[in-house]
Amino acid sequence: MSKVTGTSRSFGAPGKYIQGPGEIQKIKEYANLFGENVFVLIDGFLFDITKNFLTLLWEDEQNKLTIDCFQGEICDEEINRIMDLVSDKSIEVVIGIGGGKTIDTAKVIANQINAATIIVPTIASTDAPTSAVSVIYHQDGSHSHELFHKKNPDIVLIDTAIILSAPSRLLVAGIGDALATYFEARACLESQSANFVGSGYQSTLAGRAIAKTCYETLLKDGLTAKISVEQQINSTAFENVVEANTLLSGLGFESTGCAGAHGLHDALTALPETSKYYHGEKVAFGTICQLFLENRPWEEINTVIDFCISIGLPVTLEEIGIRNTTEEHLMPVAIEACKSYLFQAEPVSVTKEAIYGSIMLANTFGRQRKESKKRR
Repeated sequence: MSKVTGTSRSFGAPGKYIQGPGEIQKIKEYANLFGENVFVLIDGFLFDITKNFLTLLWEDEQNKLTIDCFQGEICDEEINRIMDLVSDKSIEVVIGIGGGKTIDTAKVIANQINAATIIVPTIASTDAPTSAVSVIYHQDGSHSHELFHKKNPDIVLIDTAIILSAPSRLLVAGIGDALATYFEARACLESQSANFVGSGYQSTLAGRAIAKTCYETLLKDGLTAKISVEQQINSTAFENVVEANTLLSGLGFESTGCAGAHGLHDALTALPETSKYYHGEKVAFGTICQLFLENRPWEEINTVIDFCISIGLPVTLEEIGIRNTTEEHLMPVAIEACKSYLFQAEPVSVTKEAIYGSIMLANTFGRQRKESKKRR
């Protein structure tokens, strides 16, 4: 993580952000703003139904439309496979439809071929849609590196009718990812770490305000939004949380920076037992660890833990699949985390022992807090 190198500040954002029920019906209209030759990458889970829908929309221009199914992991091999598919088609617009990894892959392809980018999330589980960043993994699912693109998506189009139909666990995972935004922004500000827009820039007042609003929105509307999804009710709280998970968190992390919560997430991916848990679920636990690492006030830590418990986010290692809590098993995670550039954004001294200690404190107090609530 680079440090602020002067007084200049920066802010990154997509060209347009559009959210509401039924908005996907306008996808061709938006694509036409940028060109005729369109490539669409679709999440495998939604491929058949989405391909049929798009084929009908482009019924009279089938020769202008190329559709492919994302193969499940954003890795060099998958990126190269798709590049071979589109390299000779003069693609002007890339549309990514699906979850975070599908979206991040679409951003890579669009930037490599200099095409416009339209992102259509089908879940609100990450803040990937708005950013000019793609997180790259190895084929086995372990974290590899980040790619920083020259521009943000041109349009982010969110059909909340689709988001509402997804399992509530996905929305909650997005809340876990968004939960880190404010605390990581604060860490970066205190350590004078640069954001992800350019090189060496500090955050803007707008970026900091967005990060804070993101946290406040989650606390106020998070539980109601989860219940709304479970009951299939499109409430104001649900729409607010979709915006917080996607737009506020996306603008917040890119324009203010990331820190320990995401650094710990990346290290946790090295443990195979965590692979079935979502990005945001691991980030939520990482957020609690970050607060212990920074020795934040008890009131704040308890607020975060209690909120996570109320909506079903992990507050213990067992809840992200880690049952072996011995030092022998977890110290390698702390060692790996200590290597992460994201921990350079922490406003405190960071050692592998300090990270290990924060993991154990978060696990211990998370478990105690859950047990105390059960007894009430």
